[in-house]
This record gives sequence, C-alpha cells and structure tokens, in this order.
Amino acid sequence: MDSQQKTVIIVGAGFYGAVMAERFAADLGWRVVVLEKRDHIGGNCWSRPDPDTGVEVHVYGPHIFHTSHEQGWKYLNRFTAFNDYRHTVWATRKGKVYPLPFGLAAINLLLGRRLSPAEAQAWVAEQVAQERIGEPRNLEQKALSLIGRPLYEAFVKEYTEKHWGVKATELPAFIITRLPVRYTYDVGYYNDRWQGIPVDGYGVLFQRMLRHPRIEIRLNTDYFDVRGALPAHDLLIYTGPIDQFFDYRHGRLGWRSVRFEKMLPDTGDFQGTSVMNECDGAVPYTRTHEFKHFTPERKFERTVVFREYSYAPRPGDDVYYPVRNDADLAIRAKYKADSDHVPHVVFGGRLGAYAYLDMENTVSTALEKYAELKAALSSSPAGA
Repeated sequence: MDSQQKTVIIVGAGFYGAVMAERFAADLGWRVVVLEKRDHIGGNCWSRPDPDTGVEVHVYGPHIFHTSHEQGWKYLNRFTAFNDYRHTVWATRKGKVYPLPFGLAAINLLLGRRLSPAEAQAWVAEQVAQERIGEPRNLEQKALSLIGRPLYEAFVKEYTEKHWGVKATELPAFIITRLPVRYTYDVGYYNDRWQGIPVDGYGVLFQRMLRHPRIEIRLNTDYFDVRGALPAHDLLIYTGPIDQFFDYRHGRLGWRSVRFEKMLPDTGDFQGTSVMNECDGAVPYTRTHEFKHFTPERKFERTVVFREYSYAPRPGDDVYYPVRNDADLAIRAKYKADSDHVPHVVFGGRLGAYAYLDMENTVSTALEKYAELKAALSSSPAGA
C-alpha cells in the first residue's frame, strides 16, 4: 500500500477527529490535514489554565473521563496520565443539598427519615405503583414509572425543563432510558472501572495526540468556507453537524446549547464540590461548576466558578445536546441515507452521528471505525 501518497482530511479536532488523525498518521503513515473552525484544538473538551486563577478550566463545561472499556483507556494513557478524581454530583433543592444519583442518602434526606435499603426499595416501588403507568408516552411518565413522583418532582422535573426548554410532558420518553436508584450510601456518580482527569489538562492531551509530523492543523478554518478548494485527498472524516454537511436539504435537526457565566468569588472555595445541580425552576442556570475540585492534588489560593445556562441555539451557534424527538429522528434517517451515497466521507462524533456520545463513547467509536477502515483499506486491491 503506497500510503505516503495518501491524504485524509479531518473536519473537527475534538476527540473523534483527534483519534482518527493520530491513527492515520502514526499507524498508516498518511498525510493528515485537520480543519478546525475554532482557534484551538480539542472541540468541546478543550481545557486551559484560567488566566485569573491558574485553575485548569474546562472551557465548554466539565468533562470527566470514565470508562470500563480497556481499549480506550489504554489508548489515552499513551498521551496522558490521569489523576484519581472520582466524580460526585450534588443537587440544591429548596435550600437543601442532596447527593445524586438517587440513593439512600438522597431518599432519607428528602423524607427526613432513616430507611434501610429494603425499606427504601419498598418505598420507591410503592411510589411507582401509585402512578399506574403502563406504556410511558413522554419523559414525565417514563420518569414516574422508574422512580415515582416525590423523587421526580424534587430532582428531575424542573431541572429537566430548564435544560430542554419545554415541559417534561412534551419530551419523548426515550430521553430517559433509566434512572438508577442505589440502595446504599455510595455517592460516586459513575460505576466505571477507570475514572479521572488528565493531570496536565485536556488541552495538553490533545496537543500530544496531534503533534505527529504528518499532521497539519489549520485553525480558524471553517470547512464550509474552504470545501471548494480542499487539497487532493483520498478520504474525508467529518465531525460537524450532519444536516449542515447536506446544506439542510431535509431541514434542521434540533439541538440545545449552553453558555457559561464566569465568576471569581472572593473566597478560596465557593461550594466545596465540582458540580452542583440547580434543581429549582426559579434558578435560571442549571449547574454550578467549580473546577479546582477536579484536581485536588493541585493547590490554588483562588477559585473560579462557571454557571451554566441552557438555551435554544440560533443558526451559527455551537450546539451541544441533540434533542432527538420523533421529527428529528425522521430527518436524521434521511441524512443517514444521503451519507450512504458519499462512500469517501466518514461521519462521526456527536454532531456527525447526531447522538449523545460522552468522551468514552467517542474515543471507542473512533478506534472501532478506524480499525474497520484500516481493514477495508488493507483488503482493497489498490490499497485504497
């Protein structure tokens, strides 16, 4: 295979694009051209030291890497070490603070009682039975069928409606596939075997992934501004919005976006934890992030806090969460059919797949897709 003459263009320098770029350059020896419309690599996972405090800030909201898949974990550990951070989430509701996900602590704090595991399980089952829901038709009914009304109204309803911008009864049931309840006092948010934050930050992780001499990075370069004048290439890997790639011919897919309000409190520790969910509907922001708690091994005299607000994006805004209601999925199916007719383009990542993918899913799917592409290229008579 004459790999030196081959070029892949990658649109977007988030995890999917970065994994593909590193693998094509280091493993196959291809020339790689990465087009990134922002002024930095890393996509929404980008982090950097805050200029006012030195705290490593996740610029587009908190990202905690967690996985039980060894392949992705070993792959990223080639470029960074991870600290031993274990994520916890706390929630404020009517002036009181509760640990999430739902467990004995949250249930007993909410009820002001001391239920045993068996008693708490029986209480949840009783609340669910009172709702008498057969086949849930919307998110609210789905949640009630899983955890009952007291937990739903305390921690899910108003928070969810703030996040998505519509009533819970107007959201599809599949948005909530499960709401796990732990009948223990374990307050760890994830159950995955491996968890942590890159010790040098995500920004440094991406720099190491993409510093191969065969990788050329073009920042401040929007694919749609230059697609008529691209370098000759054998493959295009696209991680932007799939509806935009096809010029919105079937309509625009639904998304939610978030924005962040930075605060510099006059204190060394603002809330004592990394993430606080704001479950009251009257509070306009959904979460409060204090980034110094992601790196407890590092000591900072000052702190920096982000408040997160959810909103409906305008054309041109960055998008975060796919809505994926029935109308969206019908449109997505049309774009998927269109993508099958452009065999030299690979669509991936959260935007390209129009799917909610966390970092672990994104890294794993990129590695799996790369292995599939490599096998196909190797088996091709012409090597391409």
